[in-house]
Parts: sequence; structure tokens; C-alpha cells
Amino acid sequence: MEMRTLTITVQPDWKAALRAAGKAAQAETYQGETLNFESPDVFLGRLTALRWSLLRQIMGAGEEVSMREMARRVGRDVRRVHDDVLVLAELGLIERTTSGGVRCPFADIHVDMHLRKAG
Repeated sequence: MEMRTLTITVQPDWKAALRAAGKAAQAETYQGETLNFESPDVFLGRLTALRWSLLRQIMGAGEEVSMREMARRVGRDVRRVHDDVLVLAELGLIERTTSGGVRCPFADIHVDMHLRKAG
């Protein structure tokens, strides 16, 4: 099984981001996957510090983890962890398993965000 990689980008021109992802998908070899957010505000609104920490824990587990076990590991309420898992799964950052647990399908996640001087 190939190791999957993900690059998270912040690109206001979502059409350009989509074109770049399409070119990577047409390549002969696996180029990784891309998740784009149209602004830093949207990125930070969806990937809050608590969700990022949860994602790191799930990714670090290297295998399926139950919701209760993940809540125990991060020291949070199961319901709140469940809510955050729903958002992370919706974004495609983690996957729910048939037995009700969660796992991260990516071996590497890279965030590519630029801040440029106006003008």
C-alpha cells in the first residue's frame, strides 16, 4: 500500500488550486493529495488548535483508535471529540472505520500558507 501524503493550501483562487490538483492527479506517479482553503480565516476556523491536536494524536496512533480512547488520550469529553472528528472526517483528514473508530490515512501532512506584503 502506497503511503499517502496531503498538502493543505490556502489559495483564494480556488479554480487555480483545482487546476493544480488536477495536473497532479494526471501525473504518472503519485503526487500526493491537496486540500485547499480559500482564506486563512476559513483554514483557522475549520482546523482549530484542538482539532489540529486531535489530528496529530490520531495520525500518531498509526492505527484505528476508538472515540473513547482518543478522548482519553487528549483529556477531553467524548462528545466534544466526536464533534471535532465529524469535522475532520468531513474535510477528509481522517476516516471513520466500520467498527466506529477513526484513523488518519496520511503518512505526511504539509501546510502551505503564504503571507505577502500588499502592493
